[in-house]
Amino acid sequence: MSRLTDLIAQAKAKDPTLGADLEAEIRVLQERRPFGLNFERHQPEAVELPGRAVRKGDKVRVLPPRGQTQRGNQRLWRVNRINSVDGERIAHLEHAGPADTVETQTVLVDDVVVVAEFRDPIYPGLRSTGQVERGGADEPFHTVINAENYHALQTLLYTHRGQVDCIYIDPPYATGKDDWIYNDRHVDADDLYRHSKWLAFMERRLLLARELLRDTGVIMVAIGDDQHHRLRMLLDQTFDESNFIANITWQGSGKNDSRFTSGGVDYMLIYANNASVLREANVRWSEPKQGVEILRRCAAEAWAQAEGDPSKATAEFRRLVRPHRSELEPAVYRYDQIDARGRVFQADNLTSPNPRANLRYTLTHPITGGTIPFPEKGWRYSRDTMDALIADDRILFGPDETTRPRYKRLLDEMESRVPYETFTLSRMPASNRLAGILGEKRFPYPKDHTVLMRWLGIVAGDDAMILDYFGGSGTTLEAVVRLNDMDGGSRRCVLVTNNEVGAKEERSLRRAGFRKGDPEWEAKGVYEYVTKPRVSTVVSGVRPDGSTYDDTVAANVEFFDLTYESPWRVARNRDFVVIAPLLWLRAGSRGRRIDTVPEQGWDVADTYGVLVNLDAAKDFTRAVSDTDGVGLVFVVTDDDRRFQMVAKSLPETVEVVRLYESYLRNFEINTGRR
Repeated sequence: MSRLTDLIAQAKAKDPTLGADLEAEIRVLQERRPFGLNFERHQPEAVELPGRAVRKGDKVRVLPPRGQTQRGNQRLWRVNRINSVDGERIAHLEHAGPADTVETQTVLVDDVVVVAEFRDPIYPGLRSTGQVERGGADEPFHTVINAENYHALQTLLYTHRGQVDCIYIDPPYATGKDDWIYNDRHVDADDLYRHSKWLAFMERRLLLARELLRDTGVIMVAIGDDQHHRLRMLLDQTFDESNFIANITWQGSGKNDSRFTSGGVDYMLIYANNASVLREANVRWSEPKQGVEILRRCAAEAWAQAEGDPSKATAEFRRLVRPHRSELEPAVYRYDQIDARGRVFQADNLTSPNPRANLRYTLTHPITGGTIPFPEKGWRYSRDTMDALIADDRILFGPDETTRPRYKRLLDEMESRVPYETFTLSRMPASNRLAGILGEKRFPYPKDHTVLMRWLGIVAGDDAMILDYFGGSGTTLEAVVRLNDMDGGSRRCVLVTNNEVGAKEERSLRRAGFRKGDPEWEAKGVYEYVTKPRVSTVVSGVRPDGSTYDDTVAANVEFFDLTYESPWRVARNRDFVVIAPLLWLRAGSRGRRIDTVPEQGWDVADTYGVLVNLDAAKDFTRAVSDTDGVGLVFVVTDDDRRFQMVAKSLPETVEVVRLYESYLRNFEINTGRR
């Protein structure tokens, strides 16, 4: 290695950037595992920012002529200066070539796009693009963010680090059918590095995602056959194999003309952030048995009609349940009787599976007074427990002592079960349903919201924070709001998706002369064309075409674009408006948001406060103390001593967070991290 060290030093002397790159790549090779999953950790994605104004010093790409379907040269140029010629803005570009040569060219500013590379500092903000407010005034807002999810995850580390209870993602399956984009290019089956690119793409995001999870948090990752084995090894390395929980198998379709097996299987790999913490907290997952609510409904109707007669109630109950048999799992269907208290039960065995002396005792028949002998191995319960069960009318005696008693196993006590790892459910209804929501088919193969409702209900509490950073068609957010509506929960969802267009649609748009950033292009992206209208329709009841959608659910939702602010704005302290939503999100996305710096130098909203003018600290502290529900305040200062003084004056129950006066410096994304 000494020879390599010398060569790297020589490279750094001639070209520091090249030397640093070589050193980083060699370090990666040194860290490769002798066993396990090894793959090329490709240079992280460079992101095009078509909405960002071009300024001097920016890195840019030159766009291909309009109407050309190819993507053009991916070379990066530096903007040296911008001037106007005959009313058109011209960018003068430079590119560092070999042997200290510099290439130059001039192009129209409209023909370049700003690019953020891996090492470039990025200053993110959030710009609201609308909201639907149909939940209660005290209910939190769900959040939908249009963003490149790597940058969104880094931004969420400020607002949600260690606060997420469940992450569900349905990432690109990387089947080789142009189904995902890496470095602004669709990756197809001809790309020899498609598997390692996919793994590098996933790993960077999973590492960030784990930092967002609580110690008790879990992640569920949907995947198909093509990458299942690679993903499981990647999750073993990222979360540790000791935190593996389950490999859920969903048979959603199948082809009867397949040669070997029908296919049509999807998986959900579930990992805990720390499985030992879940065990120490005695966390156990369960779900209602299928059909329990049907039995409850039928039993209530039968009991009302029987006027207190258990025989009539049982007969009517069985008649009402019979048409629903296909909807009930066998264990539920066995609950087929109603007792004198109106309780649904099944008659179960009272015999002990193992012989024990204390279980061998006789019983007295409550009507005849005759003695009932014990079974060969004895009763299932001890004498004291049996007496308590008899007193509670939980033992079903026969007409006389010659009939062995049975145990009344109540439906109320056996309504849940440990979830099975396999299930069968057709995917077709989900596609048809999404087309019904949007008024037309706009998205292939959406996930079924009822499947997500089921699993989110199993793994996350009724007040859970849920994140999906491959938001796609918006199924996860709909599942969360419908789950809240069903059980009265207060779960919150943050959904992140970009506004990519599919490979076929992209070629069509390019042929028509459009580029990324054009309104016609952006209108066909998944966020604008599918996610936002789907969520808005489900919550508001109004489709994109203005028609009415009836199957709505009341909730509060706000939509945001992640913005990329310039260092110029950072230096001039003109950016509170773009960080305001980040402060509000960190405070729980509930109640009024402080969107501007108030003239008095401070403001206190429902759940948080902001102090800008420290000379007004006394009034601010008094307002915080007088406002119920405030649990977080932001103090804007570069002076550590004054910050400490303000922090000491606030109630102990309030978390105090310092913001530097150059606001966006607090949120700078360190894109140089792995």
